[in-house]
Amino acid sequence: MEPAFQANEASNIEGLNKGGLVSEARTGKRFPLELPIKIHGEDQGSVTGNMSAAGVYIRGNPALDIGSNVEFEIALPPELTGANEKVIVQCKGRVVRKDAGTGGEAPGVACVIDTYDFVRQS
Repeated sequence: MEPAFQANEASNIEGLNKGGLVSEARTGKRFPLELPIKIHGEDQGSVTGNMSAAGVYIRGNPALDIGSNVEFEIALPPELTGANEKVIVQCKGRVVRKDAGTGGEAPGVACVIDTYDFVRQS
């Protein structure tokens, strides 16, 4: 089974390590996943809209500004990972885009993932 995410994909995006905004040119495969996301220091109730190894789109009403640093956790269910239990991914990144939400969809933010760690459940 091929892993859904490769750690080296996040570091291969042009401009990512320079601290600038990332253009719309996406290099990693995006997965349309709606999973609960826990944003550190924010109200809960947000979900992912899509994910890749390099970024995540967060739907809900996160009070995050473009350029701000963000830390969050996503619980990947066993059916996605092939594990016996959910896998927690702890991420650090930056907000690169903010959307008001249209057509009945909640507002959201696009974040670049600078680093992530898989946390083993005990």
